[in-house]
Amino acid sequence: MKRFLSCFLLFVGMLLPCNAENRWHINSDGSISWSVKENDSHKDHIEMSGLKVSTVLRYGVNPDGSFYLNRSIVWPLLRTIPNNTHASLMRRFGYDVIQQINLNGYSLSDEKVEEITLDGTLTVRSLFNRGSNWELELTRKIFPSTTKASVCEIYRFRNTGKENAMLDIPSGLVAMETEESVGVDGSYHLVTFIDGGKSQILKPGETAEFHVVISGYKKSEQVVPVDVQKELEARMALVKQWKDNLILETPDTVINTMFSFAKVRASESIYDTKGGLMHGPGGESYYAAIWANDQAEYVNPFFPFLGYEIGNKSAFNSFRLFGNYMNEQYDKLPSSIIAEGLDTWGGAGDRGDAAMIAYGASRYALARGDKQEAEQLWPLIEWCLEYSRRQLNEEGVVKSDADELENRFPAGEANLCTSSLYYDALNSAVYLGKELGKPAKQISDYRKRAVLLRENIDRYFGGNVEGFDTYHYYKGNDVLRSWICIPLTVGIYDRKEATVSALFSPRLWTKDGLLTQAGSETFWDRSTLYALRGVFACGETEKALGYLQYYSNTRLLGEHVPYAIEAWPEGNQRHLSAESGLYARIVTEGLFGIRPTGLRSFTCTPRLPKNWENMALRKIRAFNANFDILVERRSQEKIRVTIVCNGKHVLKKTIEDGASLQVKL
Repeated sequence: MKRFLSCFLLFVGMLLPCNAENRWHINSDGSISWSVKENDSHKDHIEMSGLKVSTVLRYGVNPDGSFYLNRSIVWPLLRTIPNNTHASLMRRFGYDVIQQINLNGYSLSDEKVEEITLDGTLTVRSLFNRGSNWELELTRKIFPSTTKASVCEIYRFRNTGKENAMLDIPSGLVAMETEESVGVDGSYHLVTFIDGGKSQILKPGETAEFHVVISGYKKSEQVVPVDVQKELEARMALVKQWKDNLILETPDTVINTMFSFAKVRASESIYDTKGGLMHGPGGESYYAAIWANDQAEYVNPFFPFLGYEIGNKSAFNSFRLFGNYMNEQYDKLPSSIIAEGLDTWGGAGDRGDAAMIAYGASRYALARGDKQEAEQLWPLIEWCLEYSRRQLNEEGVVKSDADELENRFPAGEANLCTSSLYYDALNSAVYLGKELGKPAKQISDYRKRAVLLRENIDRYFGGNVEGFDTYHYYKGNDVLRSWICIPLTVGIYDRKEATVSALFSPRLWTKDGLLTQAGSETFWDRSTLYALRGVFACGETEKALGYLQYYSNTRLLGEHVPYAIEAWPEGNQRHLSAESGLYARIVTEGLFGIRPTGLRSFTCTPRLPKNWENMALRKIRAFNANFDILVERRSQEKIRVTIVCNGKHVLKKTIEDGASLQVKL
């Protein structure tokens, strides 16, 4: 009966992407649009970021068809008191500049939103006075500056009516000083500038444009003019850079497009702080700070594949910052380094942070392919591995006070996630140590530790949970947990069949992805994203594909788009950045099965779905190279893998479906 239910749910999940009526659709240029119909009221929110600013735009269509907008703007470098994790200056701006514009002496009225598009900006096209002689089309475009502490808005009117239209467009500067006593640097200067200021007569077909810029400054900083058109060009050039590297080509347009959007969100949330470049989760809470899970474990191992230099620099900097807290006593590292690198947070105790950092730093170093960087990271990796060894309990698995969910759900004395990450880090250290010429005895010791730990993981955590021969997340745990997927992501497939069945059973899988714990209502995308990666990696390709299609369709084209989210009910499904990195890793490590084994080498285990004739991942920038992987089906049992590096064929081989290749670039 349980097998029947699991198969039935898979069947339904595979149908949903095709049968569900999506709010959004994919355009030929890779953007997505919502074509608004009559009585199509709906609201959503999206986050976009630059080096000195982030904005969460709450937007949508009101019941009367008009556009709704509320801007939450975050200045991560304008610190407030107390200067803790959440101490970025934040303000909400709900004004509508359109209400200040006159058409032929009257206020604009009867707005009907026609289309909303996401392409790295939020673009909204509306009509006023539809069907009349004075019909106007308005296109709004909103986006953050790439380098300034500013959010920019472009308003472009076009006369789509039959008669001349006279537009009165205001100009102005609205400034305010924040309360001095609550700012680390005293009072901050917030400026809103509108660059209109004149009446214009538009003949049919003619256009008029003005801009709005909202900026934040320290008192010591000079208010500078912002060239909005140049800011737009810079934003779109950066988005193009992300989209033009690490290009996914499959027969599934939704997955291709979701992957393209994931690169944007994973890469844009990096802030230029006093402590250097710091990738931050965002979500109106987490800025100018790094975490052992979000940054070290989730997103840093992804950046070398994209080749985004600022991303790589932020990754290396995060490890440098954590390295500052190594100590001879082997006291725990902080879970988070906050306030532009000036302070730390560790309120949940030891979450397995050293295992997270060792896992992320070793995978990053291998994929980055930079020997000098790897040498600099090696002491941190060594320290974290030794710390984890010292935390082994009598049964040989790693103790920790909590896990990355920080006591929201029980994790026992030792949890499956921490030991699995430590296992993978040991294996990566073997590969990296060889590349760096480290002592053979040390490398051999790491290898032996990994072999023994794998046995201990199965002995300690393995068992029957709710009828599935999978894993107890911790000793005494008798309820299914989503993090039983972790072993599948680190090459432990001993219990894969039961684990996959448990993950996709009605006890864990829902329309929103995986529940954190069976019987609860809470879901965190990160466990769903890990699970999808792991199910591909262990060879359950057809199952993984159906759920990936469903998930991608929901997140990209459904009611809350276009990125992976953090959680619900906590945070109201915020677009935290590192989750998009985890989505991208479903492709690099799951679908294409790339596992770094050296500074210029990796194993490749492609998982080509049966109904796909081919797939490709192009302009992969990992291992200090630029290469493509092309996978073609030759028969039901065989696939051909071609790897081209810098225009030259490195490998071209036909293999059994599911086999692995050793690749040296």
